[in-house]
Amino acid sequence: MTQVMIRVLVVEDDADEAEARVRDLRRQGYAASSVDTGAKALRTHQHSDLVLLDLDLPDIDGLEVCKSIREAGDKPIISVTARDTEMDRVLALKAGADDCVVTSCGSREMAARIEAVLRRALPRPEPARTISLEPLRIDLLTREVRVRGQEVNLTAKEFELLHMLAANPAGVVSRKELMARVWDTSWADSSRTIDTHVSSLRAKLGAATWIITVRGVGYRMGRG
Repeated sequence: MTQVMIRVLVVEDDADEAEARVRDLRRQGYAASSVDTGAKALRTHQHSDLVLLDLDLPDIDGLEVCKSIREAGDKPIISVTARDTEMDRVLALKAGADDCVVTSCGSREMAARIEAVLRRALPRPEPARTISLEPLRIDLLTREVRVRGQEVNLTAKEFELLHMLAANPAGVVSRKELMARVWDTSWADSSRTIDTHVSSLRAKLGAATWIITVRGVGYRMGRG
């Protein structure tokens, strides 16, 4: 999640605390910046993807800032307060915060809470229904495989084996991983089982070059 450079706005009037938060967030891969007043937060929050809002601000009540940001949209807000009481948490949540943490919250817990809030708030991309390695097409919903438009009848294990290789066509999948994921076993003497299924797949797909053997490692997808 952090690899897409999500922008986090830290609203904190304590300069040392703000600097530490920003430094930790940047180390974790976020594009972090800070402001030290509620007024600045209200002017700049629209340029962020998540707001880390200290409720003890010098100019505007933090709860009012939280309400205003929430009224402007669905941007995730995590409130930060020195008072760890049930009433403080209830008031923050009612004001629109998605989560509440105490000022003493460590960097690892803060990172985990940010990731949890973002998972709930950001839309998840729809998983791909098909894998296309023309002229090979794999429909993951119907479990249908076609080569040059012609349907290829595979067994359940053959389909799962092909799917594992095709899902990462540039990578190599080890024999150990294939046995664990396809056959749900760590059985060491797997050569005959895997080789038999690979040989059958190559024959059904119409070319041995569809599945490449990487000696001493495993297999990868090729091109027919």
